[in-house]
Order: sequence, then structure tokens, then C-alpha cells
Amino acid sequence: MGLPTGVPCEEVMDSIADGVFTVDLEWNVTFFNRAAENITGIPRAEAVGRKCWEVFHSSLCDGSCALEQCMDEDVRLSGKSIFIIRPDGEKTPISISAAPLRNADGALVGGVETFRDLTEIVRLRRELADRYVFEDIVGKSSALTRLFDIMPQIAASNATVLITGESGTGKELFARALHSLSERASGPFVAVNCGALPETLLESELFGYKAGAFTDAKKDKPGRFRQASGGTIFLDEIAELAPSLQVKLLRVLQEKQYEPLGAVQPEEADVRVLAATNRDLDALVAAEEFRQDLFYRLNVVRLSIPPLRERAEDIPLLAQHIVEKLNRRQGAAVEGLSENALTLLMRHSFPGNVRELENVLEYAFILCKEGFIEAEHLPEYLRREHAQGPNTAAAAGAQPPLPAADDVDALMHLGPRTMDQVKRLAARAAVRRNDGKRMAASRELGVTKDTLRKLLQNDTGE
Repeated sequence: MGLPTGVPCEEVMDSIADGVFTVDLEWNVTFFNRAAENITGIPRAEAVGRKCWEVFHSSLCDGSCALEQCMDEDVRLSGKSIFIIRPDGEKTPISISAAPLRNADGALVGGVETFRDLTEIVRLRRELADRYVFEDIVGKSSALTRLFDIMPQIAASNATVLITGESGTGKELFARALHSLSERASGPFVAVNCGALPETLLESELFGYKAGAFTDAKKDKPGRFRQASGGTIFLDEIAELAPSLQVKLLRVLQEKQYEPLGAVQPEEADVRVLAATNRDLDALVAAEEFRQDLFYRLNVVRLSIPPLRERAEDIPLLAQHIVEKLNRRQGAAVEGLSENALTLLMRHSFPGNVRELENVLEYAFILCKEGFIEAEHLPEYLRREHAQGPNTAAAAGAQPPLPAADDVDALMHLGPRTMDQVKRLAARAAVRRNDGKRMAASRELGVTKDTLRKLLQNDTGE
């Protein structure tokens, strides 16, 4: 269907809400519609005839021009989020789409770009992120809101709580929330990973010991139960507790007492116990691998944390929350994720749950220090997954196969990483992408060649 008779093309372009401009092969602005004037704050008469970078001062005008890529590679781009600087100095977030511009004979004559003001959308995203934060737990899904509704009542009691959920779902966050909402909030919160220490060390870590209890026990050492007195103790990975320690923990829950190693008198346990596991305790009890009486004592109240794949609507809120946390920690100025980057995250099944999302965004912060995180800033395994189409196993929530040891980007989703590890992985990935050219990798990462060399030297993968 063509334009109505007698209506000039320019008037049609002025009637749409998106900004539109065109450039010739010398990057001179040849057309600038009314919405472009409103969004940029620059009159058409001042824009037409000037170089595009003189008009926009955008975050892509330093060598990553979308129009240049379109014209050089004969491709179309859409959904890229950037900033422009208005004449009054205000940074305005916009979403752009770009394409090469050809004449009737098919010859390239320039490029065309449309852009949309994201100021209101960015503001609403931040408001929503603030609105759906509950004790540092972020989400608006029905599965989470049901938990939010009952947590104040659970916190108000002194009952033992068993928190279950897959690895990386944030079980400790829920434990901390229960503590901070309880009458014990002014007391200590002490977390213990029951799977991190052997049985002999874990017993002294939990209950402490008296001087002379063993050869090196020169003086009394308080255990975690004593340290948590008046507050809450969080026993993570409770399913890994050895049978002998299960018996001792059962006594603490039944009698509110425990005995440090070498003690002759029991001590009072003025502490609330919260426990967590990513394993099926019901099945372990049935297989006689976990004491049934202890299970009943722990399972007074159960909180089941849903995996991230079952609450995908929480991903945008979680991502924005994590971005703001990383900005504070690293002194960065990242505004959020572009539409394309967010689309990749929404299509991923996140077998590593919230922890994997945190790792993905930590990785992105290495390559992106300001503006919006783009798809190219995300680990390669996410982009490759999108290019290959939906994975049936991933969609069903199955764990993906292990990547090759030299597939650095794919390793990013295999469990928690420290920031140093993430930096080293990013360094290896950059060198690989640049065919071993370290200077090019240094420029990509925005670090000196010496810094890159140190990262690679400290990396066991080299």
C-alpha cells in the first residue's frame, strides 16, 4: 500500500514518534525528522549538512558506529541501546536501528538510522527494580511473591526452617532475610558450609573446644553455635553432614544444648537454626543416608526456592539489580542491558540459576564500563546458544554438557567465579578471539599489555 496521494514523504516521516535521520557517504546528515529534533534538542536546520558525530555525540561515535557497520557490511542492525549527549549536556538513552541506504539502481548512497527515546523506559525499570526488592531478594513472579507473603510470619516464629532449592538459587539470601525480619535481627548471623570441611574439623568448627582437648588446643576456642548466640546460625549443605554430627545436631535441636570438644558440662544453645540443601532430603531419608528424626526436626517449616528457569519474568529485574550492585562495587557507570542482550538472557535456561546470571554480568562488566551491555559483551556460549536455536534439553531444564577445557567463555557458567578468575578467563578469551595477538586483545579489554601479560601468567590455563 503506497502513500496517500499528495502527501509528501517528509510530512509522513515527521508524523512518526521515532527519530529518523540519513547520511550520505561522507557522513553528512541529509535528513532529520521532527522527532529527531525533539529527542536530540537540535533543530533540523542545524543538523542537516553537519557530520553525524557533531550532531549526536553518542557513545558509539568513538569507532563503533552502527551506521558504518551497516554500510561496510551491507547489514541491518536493530535494538542497540546507546547514549547521545544533548546540547544542554544531558545524557539521553536511546535504542537505535540502522540500515544501508540505496538509490533506485541499488547503488549505496548512504545510511538511515531510526532511534527511540528510552528515558522513560529506563526510569520505569529502575522504579520496578526498587518496588520488587524484598530484603535484597529481587523478583515479581508469583512463585516468589507467595514466599514474600509468608516470610514475615515465618521469621516471627523461632521455628527451625529448611530451605531447599537448586544450587545458585540464593538460599542464603532467604536465610538472611528471615534473620533480619526476626526478633533476633540485632544478634549475629553465622553461616556454616557443612560440605566444606571434613568431619573432625567441622565438629570443632560448630561446637568449639576446650583447652587440652587435643595436642594443639592451647586455649578454649568458641564454636559457631557460641558465636551465633542470641542470633541465627545457617547450616548450608546440611545433607553433607556426617552421621556422627547428625546425632549431635539432633541433640542441639531437641535439648537446646551442645558440648564443645573436651568439655565436661554442656552449654546452652540460644540460637535459631536455619538449614539449606540442594539435595532431595526426603529421598536421602528413604535411602537411610540421612537420619529421619533429624529430618523431622529440621523440616518444621520448609521454604522451596524455585529455579530461575521457572521465573523468567524475574530476569530483567534481577539483571538490573545486579548491574547496580556491580556499579557500586567497581565504580562503573553501566545503565543496564540493551534489548538484544536482554533477549539472549531471557532465552537462556540458566542451569546455574541466579549465581550464573551474576557471573555472566560480571563478565560483561569487564568489556563494558558504561552505557548499555550489548549482546557482544556477554559470554560466547550465550550467543552461540542463540545462533543454534533453542536447545531441547536446556529448555527442559537439563544440565548442558561440559564444554571443552579451552572454551573459556563457556566455562563462565560452570559454578561461582571470583573476580580474579573472571578477569583471567576474559583475558584468555580476548587473546583467542584476536588470533593470539596480545596487543589487539589489550585494546579490546582496555588494559595495558603488561596487565594482560600478568593476567595470563597467573592463569593456570596458559
